[in-house]
Amino acid sequence: MNYYSLHKKAPHTTFEDAVVRGLAPDKGLYFPEEITALPKSFFDTIENKSNTEIAFEAIKQFVGDDIPEHDLKQIVEDTLCFDFPVVTLNDSISTLELFHGPTMAFKDVGARFMARCLGYFNKNNSRKVTVLVATSGDTGGAVANGFLGVKGVDVVILYPSGKVSDIQEKQLTTLGQNITALEVDGVFDDCQDMVKRAFVDEELTSHMQLTSANSINIARWLPQLFYFMFTYKQLKSTYNDITFSVPSGNFGNICAGMVAQKLGLPISHFIASNNANNVVTNYLNTEEYSPKTSVQTISNAMDVGNPSNFIRIQELYNSDFETLKSNLSSYSFSDAETREALLEIYSTYNYIADPHGAVGYLGAKAHLQDRPDEHVVFLETAHPTKFLDVVEDVIETKVALPEQIQSVIDKEKISIKISDYESFKELLLQR
Repeated sequence: MNYYSLHKKAPHTTFEDAVVRGLAPDKGLYFPEEITALPKSFFDTIENKSNTEIAFEAIKQFVGDDIPEHDLKQIVEDTLCFDFPVVTLNDSISTLELFHGPTMAFKDVGARFMARCLGYFNKNNSRKVTVLVATSGDTGGAVANGFLGVKGVDVVILYPSGKVSDIQEKQLTTLGQNITALEVDGVFDDCQDMVKRAFVDEELTSHMQLTSANSINIARWLPQLFYFMFTYKQLKSTYNDITFSVPSGNFGNICAGMVAQKLGLPISHFIASNNANNVVTNYLNTEEYSPKTSVQTISNAMDVGNPSNFIRIQELYNSDFETLKSNLSSYSFSDAETREALLEIYSTYNYIADPHGAVGYLGAKAHLQDRPDEHVVFLETAHPTKFLDVVEDVIETKVALPEQIQSVIDKEKISIKISDYESFKELLLQR
């Protein structure tokens, strides 16, 4: 399998090179040359397969010969060391819980898969790789945990000061070892812009090997397609028309779901559920794509004003607006509506959601008004205890802290404050 840059001005390259580079030399995101559908029999009998078997068959064409099958199977097995349960709330709505991993967020899968791939590629390499990652919340903790102690890899995480939850901050600032946290005076888009700028800064790239652990990296992005297959496995015998409502920020998760659909997964439709950062909702209503400065909300991991992965979605649909719109709906909801949804989910179903899942729930309800015969699964992308101040205030109930949260809550935060790209660059050059 080879990959090409979506800017179309860089040479095609291998999975390994795309993972190690992160971003193509022309600043474009890498995209697979082809996506070959799996046989129908794979999905007809998916309930008889383990999650590891499903994930291996789904991902192996994207890895190709760059990792031998035996090693790839081990990487997949190590990645998927926790459960992905579906909880049905009523006849029309279920939720997929993606918070049973080590940092209790959906990004654990992509971070663990990428860390293991990069560790494999780097095992005989004497030159260190520096992984750069911008986070609006959960990515930082997942990447920090996934790469902790990986040989030959240093991780530098940029996060917006005061705009992640206390627990999210602890998860990315307390590990030490090969993990460095940079607290940026700005918003997530500022962090992401610094990372992108670093990749095309020749003074930096001649001094060190850089790669990204954001979903711009194919090894972080593609494994997210596993979730959608695991959900279908659990629901196929009960529901015919399954739609996914995905709380969407940088749009890597929903784009990976669309890749799963290209592989043959029988999915009826996708819903991009936005908070006030509603660039894609506006685009589907107007056909005008206008990035804007992100605004802070209680569903902070979705506070993205210029989603990087939307260009991949457009590539999947050959930039055909009408075809894309036929498979993707989008809705935007306020913080007030999100709080109301948190309370409704708890009061009606005795289920505690997090703010991102609540946005996904609202998208599911909005979609069902026009398509009542479908069954919508909204993604619960993080454990509610990562947003205790919001959740407990709304439902007026104390939420017990799981072990993964208890293990970091009292640790000392260690971060370096930076304000601009030059201070970021100087810090990297000193490493």
